Amino acid sequence: MVTKEIIYEYLEEVPDPEVPVLSVVDLGVVRGVAIEGEKVIISITPTYSGCPAMGMIATQIKLSLLSRGLQQVEVVEQLSPAWTTDWMSEAGKEKLKAYGIAPPRHKIADNPFNEQNVPCPFCNSQSTQLISQFGSTSCKSLYKCDDCLEAFDYFKCH
Repeated sequence: MVTKEIIYEYLEEVPDPEVPVLSVVDLGVVRGVAIEGEKVIISITPTYSGCPAMGMIATQIKLSLLSRGLQQVEVVEQLSPAWTTDWMSEAGKEKLKAYGIAPPRHKIADNPFNEQNVPCPFCNSQSTQLISQFGSTSCKSLYKCDDCLEAFDYFKCH
Protein backbone atom coordinates (compact mmCIF):
# COMPACT_ATOMS: atom_id res chain seq x y z
CA MET A 1 0.00 0.00 0.00
CA VAL A 2 1.34 3.40 -0.99
CA THR A 3 1.55 6.16 1.61
CA LYS A 4 2.04 9.93 1.41
CA GLU A 5 5.57 9.48 2.71
CA ILE A 6 6.41 7.08 -0.12
CA ILE A 7 4.90 9.48 -2.67
CA TYR A 8 7.08 12.31 -1.31
CA GLU A 9 10.14 10.03 -1.63
CA TYR A 10 9.24 9.46 -5.29
CA LEU A 11 8.75 13.21 -5.81
CA GLU A 12 12.23 13.89 -4.36
CA GLU A 13 13.53 12.24 -7.55
CA VAL A 14 11.56 14.48 -9.94
CA PRO A 15 13.89 17.29 -11.09
CA ASP A 16 12.89 20.86 -11.76
CA PRO A 17 13.26 21.25 -15.55
CA GLU A 18 14.84 24.73 -15.25
CA VAL A 19 17.24 23.92 -12.39
CA PRO A 20 17.72 20.13 -12.59
CA VAL A 21 19.85 19.99 -9.45
CA LEU A 22 16.64 20.68 -7.47
CA SER A 23 13.76 18.29 -7.01
CA VAL A 24 10.22 19.62 -7.16
CA VAL A 25 10.10 19.02 -3.40
CA ASP A 26 13.34 21.01 -2.83
CA LEU A 27 11.87 23.85 -4.89
CA GLY A 28 8.73 23.86 -2.75
CA VAL A 29 6.24 23.62 -5.62
CA VAL A 30 4.66 20.43 -4.27
CA ARG A 31 1.93 21.73 -1.97
CA GLY A 32 0.21 18.51 -1.10
CA VAL A 33 -0.35 14.82 -1.69
CA ALA A 34 -3.74 13.18 -1.31
CA ILE A 35 -4.62 9.53 -1.71
CA GLU A 36 -8.25 8.75 -2.52
CA GLY A 37 -8.61 5.00 -2.91
CA GLU A 38 -6.43 4.09 -5.91
CA LYS A 39 -6.05 7.71 -7.03
CA VAL A 40 -3.09 9.90 -6.09
CA ILE A 41 -3.59 13.66 -6.34
CA ILE A 42 -0.56 15.94 -6.29
CA SER A 43 -1.08 19.69 -5.79
CA ILE A 44 1.59 21.97 -7.22
CA THR A 45 2.01 25.75 -7.10
CA PRO A 46 3.89 27.60 -9.86
CA THR A 47 6.87 29.70 -8.84
CA TYR A 48 5.13 32.57 -10.63
CA SER A 49 1.97 33.02 -12.68
CA GLY A 50 2.53 31.73 -16.19
CA CYS A 51 5.67 29.74 -15.34
CA PRO A 52 6.43 27.77 -18.52
CA ALA A 53 7.90 24.84 -16.57
CA MET A 54 4.63 23.84 -14.85
CA GLY A 55 3.40 21.67 -17.71
CA MET A 56 6.69 19.80 -17.79
CA ILE A 57 6.69 19.43 -14.00
CA ALA A 58 3.17 17.97 -14.07
CA THR A 59 4.17 15.55 -16.83
CA GLN A 60 7.34 14.47 -15.01
CA ILE A 61 5.39 13.88 -11.80
CA LYS A 62 2.79 11.76 -13.61
CA LEU A 63 5.43 9.73 -15.46
CA SER A 64 7.42 9.16 -12.28
CA LEU A 65 4.43 7.86 -10.35
CA LEU A 66 3.04 5.83 -13.25
CA SER A 67 6.45 4.17 -13.72
CA ARG A 68 6.22 3.01 -10.11
CA GLY A 69 2.96 1.20 -10.72
CA LEU A 70 0.48 3.84 -9.62
CA GLN A 71 -2.38 3.70 -12.10
CA GLN A 72 -4.35 6.85 -11.34
CA VAL A 73 -2.36 10.06 -10.95
CA GLU A 74 -3.77 13.57 -11.11
CA VAL A 75 -1.71 16.75 -10.85
CA VAL A 76 -3.59 19.95 -10.03
CA GLU A 77 -2.32 23.52 -9.90
CA GLN A 78 -2.98 25.39 -6.68
CA LEU A 79 -2.55 29.12 -7.22
CA SER A 80 -3.30 30.35 -3.72
CA PRO A 81 -1.39 31.00 -1.61
CA ALA A 82 1.23 32.20 -4.08
CA TRP A 83 4.57 30.39 -4.08
CA THR A 84 7.41 31.94 -2.13
CA THR A 85 11.11 31.15 -1.90
CA ASP A 86 10.41 30.56 1.81
CA TRP A 87 9.02 27.18 0.68
CA MET A 88 12.37 26.04 -0.70
CA SER A 89 14.11 23.45 1.42
CA GLU A 90 17.42 24.27 3.09
CA ALA A 91 18.90 21.27 1.29
CA GLY A 92 17.64 22.77 -1.98
CA LYS A 93 19.33 26.09 -1.20
CA GLU A 94 22.61 24.27 -0.57
CA LYS A 95 22.21 22.40 -3.86
CA LEU A 96 21.68 25.71 -5.67
CA LYS A 97 24.89 27.15 -4.22
CA ALA A 98 26.89 24.02 -5.11
CA TYR A 99 25.48 24.31 -8.65
CA GLY A 100 26.72 27.91 -8.93
CA ILE A 101 23.44 29.75 -8.31
CA ALA A 102 23.25 32.04 -5.30
CA PRO A 103 20.23 30.89 -3.26
CA PRO A 104 17.65 33.25 -1.76
CA ARG A 105 19.24 34.68 1.37
CA HIS A 106 16.40 35.50 3.70
CA LYS A 107 12.77 35.01 4.42
CA ILE A 108 10.64 37.15 2.15
CA ALA A 109 8.80 38.69 5.12
CA ASP A 110 12.10 39.82 6.66
CA ASN A 111 13.42 41.79 3.71
CA PRO A 112 11.36 41.47 0.53
CA PHE A 113 13.09 44.00 -1.73
CA ASN A 114 16.70 44.32 -0.61
CA GLU A 115 18.83 42.15 -2.87
CA GLN A 116 22.15 43.88 -2.20
CA ASN A 117 25.41 42.20 -1.26
CA VAL A 118 24.42 38.84 -2.67
CA PRO A 119 27.27 36.45 -1.78
CA CYS A 120 29.11 34.85 -4.69
CA PRO A 121 28.33 31.10 -4.81
CA PHE A 122 31.87 30.39 -6.06
CA CYS A 123 34.13 32.30 -3.64
CA ASN A 124 31.63 33.55 -0.99
CA SER A 125 32.69 37.16 -1.53
CA GLN A 126 30.18 39.82 -0.47
CA SER A 127 31.61 42.17 -3.09
CA THR A 128 29.16 41.56 -5.92
CA GLN A 129 27.14 43.75 -8.23
CA LEU A 130 23.82 43.43 -9.98
CA ILE A 131 24.24 43.24 -13.76
CA SER A 132 20.60 42.65 -14.72
CA GLN A 133 17.31 42.06 -12.90
CA PHE A 134 16.78 39.21 -15.36
CA GLY A 135 19.01 36.15 -15.38
CA SER A 136 18.74 32.85 -17.22
CA THR A 137 15.09 32.53 -16.14
CA SER A 138 12.53 35.01 -14.83
CA CYS A 139 13.05 33.91 -11.24
CA LYS A 140 16.76 34.82 -11.27
CA SER A 141 18.88 37.99 -11.47
CA LEU A 142 22.35 38.19 -13.00
CA TYR A 143 25.24 39.25 -10.75
CA LYS A 144 29.01 39.55 -11.09
CA CYS A 145 31.58 38.96 -8.37
CA ASP A 146 34.15 41.75 -8.01
CA ASP A 147 36.71 39.35 -6.50
CA CYS A 148 36.67 36.17 -8.63
CA LEU A 149 35.10 38.01 -11.61
CA GLU A 150 32.57 35.23 -12.20
CA ALA A 151 29.05 36.02 -13.36
CA PHE A 152 26.31 34.10 -11.56
CA ASP A 153 22.57 33.85 -11.21
CA TYR A 154 20.85 34.78 -7.96
CA PHE A 155 17.53 33.07 -7.23
CA LYS A 156 15.37 36.08 -6.37
CA CYS A 157 13.28 36.10 -3.23
CA HIS A 158 9.54 36.11 -3.91
